[in-house]
Amino acid sequence: MLNITTDPKGNVPLKYRIKVKETLRNLTAREDTNQDGQITIMDGGPKVIQLATKSSDGLRRFDVRGTYMLSNLLQELTIADDVYKLDEIELDEARLNENPVHRLSRKIRDEFWRNLERRIDGSNIKVVAKDTKVEGLDPRPRIYVPIGAPKQHEYYTRISAELAAAYPNEPRLDVRSLPKDPTDPRYVRDLNDYPGLLAIEMEPLADTPKGEPDFRGLPFVVPGGRFNELYGWDSYMETLGLLIDGKPDLCESMVKHFCFCIQHYGKILNANRTYYLCRSQPPFLTDMALRVFDHIKDMKADSADFLKRAMLAAIKDYYITWTAEPRYDPVSHLSCYRPDGVGVPPETEASHFVHILTPYAKKHKMTFEKFVEEYNQQRISEPELDEYFRHDRSIRESGHDTSYRLENVSADLATVDLNSCLYKYEIDIARTIRFFFGDRLEIPAEWHVKGKSEVETSSTWEKRAKERRKRMNDLMWNEESGMFFDYNVVKKEQTGYESVTTFWAMWAGAATPAQAATMVRKALPLFEKFGGLTASTEKSRGEVGLERPNRQWDYPNGWAPQQILAWTGLLRYGFEEDAQRLAYRWIYMCTKAFMDYNGVVVEKYNVTKEDGAHDVDAEYGNQGANFKGGPTEG
Repeated sequence: MLNITTDPKGNVPLKYRIKVKETLRNLTAREDTNQDGQITIMDGGPKVIQLATKSSDGLRRFDVRGTYMLSNLLQELTIADDVYKLDEIELDEARLNENPVHRLSRKIRDEFWRNLERRIDGSNIKVVAKDTKVEGLDPRPRIYVPIGAPKQHEYYTRISAELAAAYPNEPRLDVRSLPKDPTDPRYVRDLNDYPGLLAIEMEPLADTPKGEPDFRGLPFVVPGGRFNELYGWDSYMETLGLLIDGKPDLCESMVKHFCFCIQHYGKILNANRTYYLCRSQPPFLTDMALRVFDHIKDMKADSADFLKRAMLAAIKDYYITWTAEPRYDPVSHLSCYRPDGVGVPPETEASHFVHILTPYAKKHKMTFEKFVEEYNQQRISEPELDEYFRHDRSIRESGHDTSYRLENVSADLATVDLNSCLYKYEIDIARTIRFFFGDRLEIPAEWHVKGKSEVETSSTWEKRAKERRKRMNDLMWNEESGMFFDYNVVKKEQTGYESVTTFWAMWAGAATPAQAATMVRKALPLFEKFGGLTASTEKSRGEVGLERPNRQWDYPNGWAPQQILAWTGLLRYGFEEDAQRLAYRWIYMCTKAFMDYNGVVVEKYNVTKEDGAHDVDAEYGNQGANFKGGPTEG
């Protein structure tokens, strides 16, 4: 425990009276020696500043020492200056000397979640509808509303008129209706000229005095401060933390958004932008809904209706997304990440595909821009390029963009991660039907899938789970290596690529107890490093360099979702000591970076490094690392 200095006038922690701007200037001038807006162990300042105490009316001064306390001071002063516009503050030394684990937890609970919360409605639509990734031919704010939500269309049309009257010199909000089936790849491609947000679930309010429908957007959490969209599997992982921090209402809203997306767009979307209409992400809806239900069942009278709607949505998602063409492989009876699509994904960084497309542009004697236009409109045929983008879209749907595990082969793989999620779907749906719906769940017309039963029973889903488990055992399990491997449905063989996603089978309960024990004995040591589990092994990733750069979902990087799913799987099979050890490794590494590097909390870490694990140089960098003064959302 860190010591707290006591005021000489009493046995209470010191309280400082601080002039905000003056102290900020002095602090950064002395301590931020590399001028990056942060105070870290990399700075070469004296690591000490004197602050005046409140009880002495500023006459007495005490030293505040060390990187951790000084960086905390910088963060507190930045908030006082930027957020509250204060000239002077009183600050307890306990805030500067706060236990780092407590401080990290508090900031996540009380600050980060709040700053990552979004909603979409008339109060902010002009801002959140703007797309920083794709401008199109007409880059004004735009929202698309599904045909099955006419009142939302009426609402946004009214909002558009009101905003136009209030801001006549600004671009008008464009409100458009989607067709009944908005997922035709060519239609989605053409929407790239007029990109926009996709409407999601809203809370109905009392009609306006004129009798017009009125709504308020349901809140959700984004995976980083630069985003305004609802994302897929990020939302599940966020839910795990939000529930721990006592925010079940926010989690309930995100489940409702997913149900809306499945009902109107046919899938849980990668995110609610038009260019994601063909693309989903790893399916976690059943586990997400059951966890939320467990928190609200004794508090909300309609909790059973919430659970029923979520299961109806998951069943539809299972039928029309994951066990239908093009994602279902009829030979192996397993599923693959295979979203439809045409042309070049528009949401990527401008330079992302230059090295791929430039040779084709030269081949056709066209400028780069002209070739992309002609290729996207399918006026040029390049089968090899089609195949490249088929796999690229698959990688993006997998949520593991990018990794050498998936590069140039992803759409041909029945992955361990996806099929573990679907096994979990099958088990969860079976148990929910049996225990909560009397082993008989009638499917209303709006959720019914043509050709499927109008009544679902647990036995049907238990049979599906049993069959999937057998296929995963037969096709993916490797006893010699002690892990599950992705299965190539074209080559009809295991890939042999060592990925931490093997532990998803334990998370889902798809592994047998014997397989779980073998995985702990043989596979776990391959991935366990100083800060937790690497996304892959160095052996499978291979050599990297200028011609073959590192990928962010490969060794030596580790991501929170992979850690959490592995811990949960280990606990499921009784390996509590291993789960606790891995959790400690991860939390220690995160906390050390938080202490040493100005409160940094990032999306991925180099788990092989004992110092500076947050400093990851792969692809676009590291979400959460670039801030001045202090992090606001992690």
